[in-house]
Amino acid sequence: MKITCNRQQLVEAVSNVQRAVSTKSSVPALEGILLRTKENTVELCGYDLEIGMTTVIPASIEEEGSIVLSARLFADIVRRMPEDTIFIGADEKFMTTITSGASEYSIVGISAQEFPELPSINAEMPFTMSQTVLKSMIRQTIFAVADSDAKPIHTGTLFEISGGKIRLVAVDGYRLAVREEPISCDGSTNFVVPKKTLSEVLKLIKDEEGDLVLHVGRRHILFTIGSYTVISRLLEGEFLDYNAAIPKVSSMQGVVKTRAFIESVERVSLLITDRLKSPVRCVFSGSEIRISCSTSIGRANDQIAAQFEGGEVEMGFNNHYLLDALRNTEGDEVRVELNGPLSPMKILPREGDSFLFLVLPVRLKND
Repeated sequence: MKITCNRQQLVEAVSNVQRAVSTKSSVPALEGILLRTKENTVELCGYDLEIGMTTVIPASIEEEGSIVLSARLFADIVRRMPEDTIFIGADEKFMTTITSGASEYSIVGISAQEFPELPSINAEMPFTMSQTVLKSMIRQTIFAVADSDAKPIHTGTLFEISGGKIRLVAVDGYRLAVREEPISCDGSTNFVVPKKTLSEVLKLIKDEEGDLVLHVGRRHILFTIGSYTVISRLLEGEFLDYNAAIPKVSSMQGVVKTRAFIESVERVSLLITDRLKSPVRCVFSGSEIRISCSTSIGRANDQIAAQFEGGEVEMGFNNHYLLDALRNTEGDEVRVELNGPLSPMKILPREGDSFLFLVLPVRLKND
């Protein structure tokens, strides 16, 4: 194999693909990036048996071929090369030469035949959607995905497609996030995508208009984002019946400025540490929310303006869960619905229902 390519394009491709490479594996090829010539391009591929990522960059091909190179070492080398052009050549014994200007490296590669093949997808239902819309949907739900493996199915986000709408749902036992958008797609399906996969998709989506394509198979999903493809296994199991967890009625509801609520919770949370845990108390009443916190090092009280109807309710919350929900609302004001001190708090957009966040309260001890 003998190829010449642009250093900046190679650095960007390697940096992205490297994230799908296994950091420690009993199969040495899985710790590497596969380089393979294709017409006037070179394809780069990383795969850790759960998520695979490929991309192509333009290249001048002198001699076709393929090689697997250590991802960490290859990335470090190409980032530090002095010139705009990089030459890569590999012989039949897998000795690989990487040259740029006066800098030259010779490193040992691995046969491409040792690199496992990526799963193939018989896309039962490919569909297209806006990159910016999917980015917003993932960002607004990923915070509520479970980190614990207690229920592996909840370490991913549920995608529900039906009736011309796509809905993303995440739950971790303490909070729930639902985000919905219209989509031009016939038929209906649902599947659960691992959190790690969605984190990688989020990083690849640029803040510009354009579409991406999702190919959904029975066990895998493929995202096509620009010149990148991300393939991932889907999670299997019974996802929570989230509709049953959402309170159908509310005894009290109101509107509050999102930024003011966030800043107030942040202020009283200054007394909370990993060692000194305490709930944030919120007293919701007609024209205000009184927010306080008490730990062994002191007490903090704060108050913000709000517009509530339906009496007064005092509730306690884990400050991190409350802040995560508020920070992901993407609106100047939110609608808050309550149904007593032990029922989950619903956070919705002021108008409409494009998202819904549930935050479970913490049982308060009387002072």
